Amino acid sequence: MATARIKGVLSPVVTPFKRDLSPDVGRFIAHCKWLISQDCGLAVFGTNSEANSMSADERMGLLEAAVSAGVPTARMMPGTGASSITEAAKVSAHATKLGVGGVLMLPPFYYKGVPEEGLFRFFSEVVQRVGDDRLRVYLYHIPPVSAVPITHKLVERLMKAYPKQIAGMKDSSDDWPHTKSMIDAFAKDGFDVFSGNEKPLLENIKAGGVGCISATANINPGKIAETFRKYGTPEADTLQAWINEVRGVMQGYVMIPALKYVIAHYAGDAPWMPVRPPLVETDEKTGKDMIAKLDKLGFTMPGLKQAMAVAAE
Repeated sequence: MATARIKGVLSPVVTPFKRDLSPDVGRFIAHCKWLISQDCGLAVFGTNSEANSMSADERMGLLEAAVSAGVPTARMMPGTGASSITEAAKVSAHATKLGVGGVLMLPPFYYKGVPEEGLFRFFSEVVQRVGDDRLRVYLYHIPPVSAVPITHKLVERLMKAYPKQIAGMKDSSDDWPHTKSMIDAFAKDGFDVFSGNEKPLLENIKAGGVGCISATANINPGKIAETFRKYGTPEADTLQAWINEVRGVMQGYVMIPALKYVIAHYAGDAPWMPVRPPLVETDEKTGKDMIAKLDKLGFTMPGLKQAMAVAAE
C-alpha cells in the first residue's frame, strides 16, 4: 500500500543538463539529496524541471537512478502528465511501482477548449491503465501555462469515480481565492491542496491545505520548510515575509534559467547553467543583478557547495 499522504514543502526539482543537453545524473541526484536534507520533498519532473522538454524514457531513467542512489520515495511526487494517454500511463505506472508517494499529473494540454467529459475520460483512462491500488494522483492545475483548467466539477467527478486514487491538487493559478475554494470544497473529503508557490503558505495551512510546491524551493527550501513547520508560532509571519521577498526577487527573471544561475553561483558549480532550447541561459549581467538582490536579503544556500562537490568528483 502507499505510504502516508504527502504534505509540507516540495520542490519541482530543476534538471541539470550537460553541454550536449543530456541529463546530468550525478548533479540531479546531488540536488535531490540536498533538498531532502533541507526538509523539502521532491516534485521531480514538474514545470521547472523542464519535464516537457524531456522524453518519457529520460524521466523514467532519472527516477530509477535517484531511487537506486537512495533518494527516499515517500515525499516524492514525480510529474507524469502528458498529452498522450499512453505516455502518461506509462510514466505513472513506472513511478508508482518504484514506491513514490504520488504522481503530479497535468491535463492533456495541446488541445484547448476541450469539454470536461474529455478531461474526465483522459484521467480515467490513465488510472485504469495503471491499474495499481498504490497510485495516488495529484491533479496539476496551471492554466497560465496549460490553458486547460481543472474545474471543481471535474474534481468532484474524479473523486467520486476514483476516491482512492485521486489524492489532491497543485494549484498554480496564482489565484489564492481559487486555491481556497478548492480547499473549502474538497479538503473535508481527503483531497489535499498544495498552493503553487510559497506566498500563501500560511494561509494555505490555516484554510486546511497541506503545503506548497514551489519553484523557489529549489534554492530556498530550508526557510520555506521552516515556515511550514512553525505555523502558529510568532516566528512564522516573519519567516513568511522573508521567503516572499526572495520569491519576489526571483519572479523578476525568467524562472528556470534564473534558478540554475543561482544554484551555479552559490554552489560554485558552473556546469549547472545549461537549459534545453527553447529556453536560454541567464546572461552574466542579469545574473549578477539577481545575485546582488539576493545577497542584500542575506540569502544563502547552506550545504549546497558540499553537496555539489560530491557530484562533481
